[in-house]
This record gives sequence, structure tokens and C-alpha cells, in this order.
Amino acid sequence: MWIANHRMLSGQLDPMLAGAALIPGNGEAWDRVGRFLQFDFANPDPAKAVSEYQKAVHDDPNSSYYWMDLASAYEDLGEFDQAQESYERAQAVYPMSAMVTWNYGNFLVRRQKDSEGYAKIQEAVRQDPKLLPLAISRVWRSTDDATVLLDRALPPTQEAYLQSLKFFTSFNLLDAGMAVWGRLVSLGTPFPPADAIPFLDKLIIGDRAQDAQRVWKETIRLTGLSPGDSPNGALVSNGDFADDFALGGLGWRWDAPLGVVIGFDNPPPGQSGRSVRLDFGGGLNLSLDMPAQFVPVDPDHGYHFQSSIRTDQVTTESGVQFSISDPNHAKAVNVVSDNFTGSHPWTEVDLNVHTGPQTHFLEIQLIRNPSRLFENKLSGTAWIAGVSLEPANPVGAAHE
Repeated sequence: MWIANHRMLSGQLDPMLAGAALIPGNGEAWDRVGRFLQFDFANPDPAKAVSEYQKAVHDDPNSSYYWMDLASAYEDLGEFDQAQESYERAQAVYPMSAMVTWNYGNFLVRRQKDSEGYAKIQEAVRQDPKLLPLAISRVWRSTDDATVLLDRALPPTQEAYLQSLKFFTSFNLLDAGMAVWGRLVSLGTPFPPADAIPFLDKLIIGDRAQDAQRVWKETIRLTGLSPGDSPNGALVSNGDFADDFALGGLGWRWDAPLGVVIGFDNPPPGQSGRSVRLDFGGGLNLSLDMPAQFVPVDPDHGYHFQSSIRTDQVTTESGVQFSISDPNHAKAVNVVSDNFTGSHPWTEVDLNVHTGPQTHFLEIQLIRNPSRLFENKLSGTAWIAGVSLEPANPVGAAHE
């Protein structure tokens, strides 16, 4: 046995054959010789491999692996009927094996037997969900058809749909992503907000405002996110900061930069909800572009922005101000408020914005540009509250 094993590990055909001859009845030895012959990079010989695989299944007919190897060699030779028969023998030996079902399904698809093949792939994924990413990528690349993937190759489960959404998001395939999203929503099963946020971000980058609005509303419903109430029914989500930040999608974003501590405080007199408080530590000449939110809007239309801001001992000539821009079309919209430094009581900020002909989103940000002075370290405190964005006139009405 030791000598046989030594020869089988030699990586040379003649010693391997001699080693297999020392252990008659050992299917593994003949299967290893067959794999050596079939996958020899320099001189593959699937015909001889078939002969060795036949010895393996003769010695151990209850091994699904040997039957699958035999099927693979038959396929390399173009003997497809024998290959299919070998896959069927593998399934008969191990009907619960996801890997057998998976390989058989892929073989059937390669033979243009799509209905049978996709049914096998779906069965394999049900047997072993770890095959989901592979099933999604292979079926998509062979069909470029999300409907085929969803209807025929994947089980109708939340996990299958979430994995598909992740795949399409990673490749920026937004139409296919929307098809998956519809199936996911149809299940009506809650899922974490983090599963939807990356797809929403791609919709924003893709300038697909209507799709983003739909996905955001359905995300709120299915994940338990609360968008908060916005002053005067404005377009801004959670404009009164009554709820915590969603950290993505069409909610408020915050990615804590060094030198700033964020919290919530009382709103201005007469307002509901909360205010956002930013405490600047005084150690950095920082650049600030958050809190921020993307808001779907109509092209070539007027909007009115309103908020309240307060500052206390904000240093340097570069304080905090609101910025409104089109994130996807440079220079289409670029509106900024007054620069607030020093100490100011609650002050109303009113800005008029007109969107460009291709504008579908506006990005509302609280910004601070780095100071150009020698004494440039930012310290002090700033508050914002009651952020709203409303249409200045009905869509389609004449502009003044």
C-alpha cells in the first residue's frame, strides 16, 4: 500500500499505472489515473481516461464522483449520450448530492436542454444554498436574462433574491436589479436595511430617480426604517431629525470625520423634532460635506430650500454653510448659503434652486471648506434643524 501510494503520487503515468496494479479493486487509484490522463496539460487523452474511469466505476459503482468523472471524459470526447447516462448513474447513486445535481444541470444546459438543466440547477441550489453565487453568475452570463434566472434557475426565496441583488449591484446591472427587487418585495418578508442600501446608491449614481423613490419607499416598509416627518410635507426625508440617520439611500448620511462629534439637541423654538449638533474639537483644519441627503427631483424645475442654523464660537473665516448640487451633472446646479462663523442665534436659511434639464437628484449637504489662514483649526459648535425642499410651482407650470 505504501509503495502503491508513493507511485500514485509520482505525477508520472507509468509509475501511477504500476501503483494502481498493486491495489486491485481500488477504484480511487484508477480514477486518479483517469484524471491524470484527462487533464494532462501537455497531452490530454480523454479516450484513455474513459478506460481508466470505467475501471474505477467497475471497482466502486457506488461512488458518484467516479461516475461524474466518467461523464466529463465522455463529454470531452463528444459522446454525449454516454455522458448523460453516467450523470444519471451518479444521481442514482447519490440523489441528495447537490454537487452531482449541479454538474448534471450544467451539462444539460450546455447541451441546450435548458428546461431540464435549469430545473437541476434550481434543485442543486435548494440542496445547498452555498451554490447560489455560482448559479447566479453562470446562468446570467449564459443568458443575460434576469427572467430566466429568476423563473427557472433559482428557488423563490429571500436568500436567492438578496444574493442576486448583490450580484447585479456589484456589476451595475440596474434593470436586472429592479427585476430582482420586484421579486424580493413580493415575498413581503422583512430584511436588514443594509441589504438594500448599496442598490439604492447605484440607482442614485445611475440617475434613476423614480426607481430610487420606489425602492426607498419599499425599503422603509420592509426593513422597519422610519423616514421621519418632514416640515410642511417637504421632499427631504427625516427633515426634522426626529429619527436617527438611515446612513444611506434617500436618508441622511454621516461618515464621522476626525475632529467632529455629532449628536442631537432641542429644535428651535416653535419647531418639532430635533436639531443636529456638531461639536468641532479645534485640532484640525477639516473639510466637511455631511450630513448629506440625496433628494429625487424633476428636471428643469424650481425648488425652495429652507432650514435653520445656529452657531456658537465657530472659529476661522471658513465656517459652515449649506450646499445644494446635482451629484451626477457637474455645474448643472451649484447653490450655497451664507457662510456661518462666530456665534449666531437660530437663523432661517432660504435658497431658491432651479434644476438643470438633466437633473434628477439634488444633494443637500452641510459643508465646511478648509481654511486658508495660518490659524486654521476649526472649533466651536453648529446646529441645523428643520430641513425642507419644496417645489416652487407645480410641475409643468410656466416658470417666472
